[in-house]
Amino acid sequence: MYEPKPIDTSDVTLPAEWLVLTERLAENVHEVWAAGRIAEGWTYGEAKDVEKKKTPLLVPYAELPETEKDYDRNTALETMKIVVKLGLVNIETI
Repeated sequence: MYEPKPIDTSDVTLPAEWLVLTERLAENVHEVWAAGRIAEGWTYGEAKDVEKKKTPLLVPYAELPETEKDYDRNTALETMKIVVKLGLVNIETI
């Protein structure tokens, strides 16, 4: 059975300036996801229907439910943290 083991980033503290990027990055995460779904033939639908490739999430980011925005925000935040954790960016020199 698959057991996810993400890298622990709980010890990474991002600068306040970076945190303002979270919402913009989250929006872009959604845009990339939506573009991928549309390329696969998915369209907007009131309810998710895998067979018909319909989803209610093919809307602009601003129209997403907060739970979906939170998912994208977490993806953005964890991406920034892993870049720091892996030493790809030294936040002390910024």
